[in-house]
Amino acid sequence: MPSERYRWETLEALKGSSKGQLSYSRDWLLRGEDILEGCRSPPKLSSYSGWVLDRVISQSLQETPLSRSSTPSESIPPTDDQPLSLAKTTSPASQLRSSPLSSAAPSETKGNENLSLLETDHEVHLLVLPSKVTEVEGCIWMYEEVHRLKGKEGLRQRQEQQEQVVRAVSDMASEQLKRFDELKELKQHQEYQDLQEVMEKSSREAQGQQEKLKEEHRHRAKILNLKLREAEQQRQRQEELERLRKEEGQERLRRLYSIQEEVLQLNQQIDPNYRHKDLPRIDLSGFSNRGNQICGLVSGLIRTTSERGFPTQVDVANTERALQEMRGLISSMQQEIATALEEKRKRDEEEERERQKELQKQEQLKAQTPVPAQHPRGKEQKEVLGLQVKAEESTMQWYQQLQDASDQCVASFSGLTDCKDNQVKNIRMDLQKAASIPVSQISSIAGSQLREIFDKINNLLSGKSVQSGGRTVSVTQHPQGLDFVYYKLAEKFVKQGEEEVASHHEAAFPIAVVASGIWELHPRVGDLILAHLHKKCPYSVPFYPAFKEGTPIEEYQRILGYQVKDSKVEQQDNFLKRMSGMIRLYAAIIQLRWPYGNKQVIHPHGLGHGWRWLAQMLNMEPLSDVTATLLFDFLEVCGNALMKHYQVQFWKMLLLIREDYFHRIEAITISGQMGSLMRLKQFLEKCLQRKEIPLPKGYLPSSFWRS
Repeated sequence: MPSERYRWETLEALKGSSKGQLSYSRDWLLRGEDILEGCRSPPKLSSYSGWVLDRVISQSLQETPLSRSSTPSESIPPTDDQPLSLAKTTSPASQLRSSPLSSAAPSETKGNENLSLLETDHEVHLLVLPSKVTEVEGCIWMYEEVHRLKGKEGLRQRQEQQEQVVRAVSDMASEQLKRFDELKELKQHQEYQDLQEVMEKSSREAQGQQEKLKEEHRHRAKILNLKLREAEQQRQRQEELERLRKEEGQERLRRLYSIQEEVLQLNQQIDPNYRHKDLPRIDLSGFSNRGNQICGLVSGLIRTTSERGFPTQVDVANTERALQEMRGLISSMQQEIATALEEKRKRDEEEERERQKELQKQEQLKAQTPVPAQHPRGKEQKEVLGLQVKAEESTMQWYQQLQDASDQCVASFSGLTDCKDNQVKNIRMDLQKAASIPVSQISSIAGSQLREIFDKINNLLSGKSVQSGGRTVSVTQHPQGLDFVYYKLAEKFVKQGEEEVASHHEAAFPIAVVASGIWELHPRVGDLILAHLHKKCPYSVPFYPAFKEGTPIEEYQRILGYQVKDSKVEQQDNFLKRMSGMIRLYAAIIQLRWPYGNKQVIHPHGLGHGWRWLAQMLNMEPLSDVTATLLFDFLEVCGNALMKHYQVQFWKMLLLIREDYFHRIEAITISGQMGSLMRLKQFLEKCLQRKEIPLPKGYLPSSFWRS
């Protein structure tokens, strides 16, 4: 049928249109699109509504009788070239808006072009055209309505399915939450049970521990009570022992006083100006010196014990040993006097017999007086009396020469020191500062600093001008300026040893190397250094000044090297500290040379003097506390240099000290003065065991002079 053909053509045209080519996605739900978005938009007319309205109006007009007298433009159907334009001109609605088919795509106008294929019968065409269009439009509307209903049904089903899934998931989550709550409750119950068990166990353990502590407390209380009773008994025993110790101490102190009194009485029997002084070849000065030493030893023991409290049995034994020695000394002196008297008596008898023979022979024979027998001296005297108690004669002469040179130097610049003129006083003050300040600045910081100090002192002594305290100073400013600077410079070097080296032992080496260099260029400074050193420390000679009758005790203490201020003698520790500093400086000087000096010139006071000092110390009777201290200080500073120079002979000397001389020192050392003796003993044993004496602390290496 023609209508069926037009229907299918219309459907084909719709299929080829833009709407027919649209693709409908089935996975819109997965992409999160809203299917109801189009339903929510405001209602609007379809783009085909105008065209349908035109067809409906045209159909209503065809149902009324049409007049043949109508204008051709109103009755002529659309042709192939312009199929719809005539209808538009006759339709009232076409005057309101244009047909959508005129602006549609070519695929949409294809059906209209097919409708214009009507050939001749205009009336039939006018009657059929509206019903076809309406039918097609209705089909389109029905298709859209069916599609919309299907979409709504699918949407509803999907919503129901989604609600079921949501309900299932919610139910499953609810069940899982219940299981989780049950499991959590079960775990909490188990933890509570475990905690309760732990608390019960801890409570039982705490009770057991408390019982144990109670038992230990009772046991400790018993032990404490026992200890308290023992402590009380011990205290009572200590009180009894203390009482007995005091009684014994008082008894020993009375014994010491009686021994001192006897020693003093025996010492009074020794008199160098004894009536037997005219006896031939007898010298009682040695007995007098040793007697004074024994008296000093006993007095020192009593003074030390009185400061400490009560004397010990060792102190009593030492004083008794000193008393026995004094008795032996008196006995030896009496034997020597008796021997001298006997010798004198024999000599007188011999002379008398000779005179008688001469008288009898009446000058027939020449009188011949035989040589009288002489009392053994020298080594034999040493064997009788032990080691010598005074320095050798040559040493004392050297000592006296240095002291005389020092006195002459002081006298030479008396005009500078005694002058009252202010200008001369200023010159004296500037010269003293220029000599003292550089020595005070000596340290072991750097070799370049020592060289600057050395050059400054050398320039001053050479007559050049130097800067001191912002002023230009020269020894040529006064005729006696050079002697004054010599004396003050030597005095300052010794004072640095007495103070700085005594406090810091390593400071001996930088001071000594500068002093040695100045000594080499200016020998008079070296002699004055020795004079000052011997005067402040007579043990550096070495010699032990003897007490002379009529000499005040304070003056004698000064001669021994003690400092006396306001009739108060310095403490023994401070005295030994100063002596130690000066001996260390002396030991450093004899082994060091100025590194920039003339290598061809020998050391002005080298290691030979150190060997002489050590040998003479060992040939003299030791002094308590002093000898051990000075030997240790000297060997610690100079031992390494002596070892390298004398080698085997030096080791023999150390063996002699350890095997023989050490016991002599130990015999006269009291218990409160064993520190220095122990230091010497440990040093000797360590060196002899290792067969090496280490470098002293503070020794200046060669790298020091490159700094």
